[in-house]
Amino acid sequence: MATSEQLIALVKAHYDGDSERVKTVVLQIAAHEAKIGHSVLAQSLKELVLKQGGDSAINRIKPIDSTLIIRGQSKARKSDLIVSERLDEQIDNIILEFAQRSKLNKKGYAHRRKILLEGLPGTGKTLTASVFATELKLPLFLIQTDKLVSKYMGETGTKLRQVFDSISQETGVYFFDEFDSIGSERAADNDVKEMHRVLNLFLQFIEQDTSDSIILAASNSGSSLDQALFRRFDDVLQFSLPSKDETIKLFSLKLNKFNSKSLITQEIVDLTVGLCHADITKACENAIKQAILADKRQVSRDVLIKMIEERRDVYRTKGIR
Repeated sequence: MATSEQLIALVKAHYDGDSERVKTVVLQIAAHEAKIGHSVLAQSLKELVLKQGGDSAINRIKPIDSTLIIRGQSKARKSDLIVSERLDEQIDNIILEFAQRSKLNKKGYAHRRKILLEGLPGTGKTLTASVFATELKLPLFLIQTDKLVSKYMGETGTKLRQVFDSISQETGVYFFDEFDSIGSERAADNDVKEMHRVLNLFLQFIEQDTSDSIILAASNSGSSLDQALFRRFDDVLQFSLPSKDETIKLFSLKLNKFNSKSLITQEIVDLTVGLCHADITKACENAIKQAILADKRQVSRDVLIKMIEERRDVYRTKGIR
């Protein structure tokens, strides 16, 4: 049965004369009914929509700005992700629940699919989005969060609606990067009314969403996010700088054939303290390129140390970490 929010949205869209929104809500209701086993009702709703107005009901709605939703590349596999054991287990559980969602639905439970990714830049949030898409065999869509906000309130609402219409009509992994820009605490001193309204709209849309899509929102600092957000997400994945064991695994993964067993010493591991996964990856890639250009089969210890120091110098120059 349709939720109270869907019924309200349906009646409002009808009296607003918004036929596209009516179709979208009906499709959402049909998707929900199909998930709980009411396949005949779901099919009837879909057929009614198809009879009433052509192809626009089944085609993905195009954003006002064609760069608002970008189809990304998802080639990363789970084996490419070096994270803590706890985080690794959380990711496995989300993948498992999606793969067996029909089993959960029959018992009245929904799979975890609205996920908040929280942690410092370069610790694997974007890579995790790609991993989900690859492992679940779903398309990856990148939401350009900075393009959502407009000085015209109606336009911002329309853009958000189009994003969530796409989420409901085309199952995929939808990744809101730099989510802090719209998810910051509403009571913050630097709060502006427009951002307050955008956040309220997002809360409304994500709560009403009943699609099968995976919705990911990445934040660099969970402490700055509005507390109301956490209740809307099914799970929170917390990313951190790599431990020493994770650093060794990361070196082994990234250096691959260019690595010698004696190369990754305690000294080299200690040099990476304070660096994120992306920094270590970049240092490895730069060291490998030096080996290739020098026609060598293995990375030089001195070259690797130099490349690590170059990454550390970036933060020293900026006075951070």
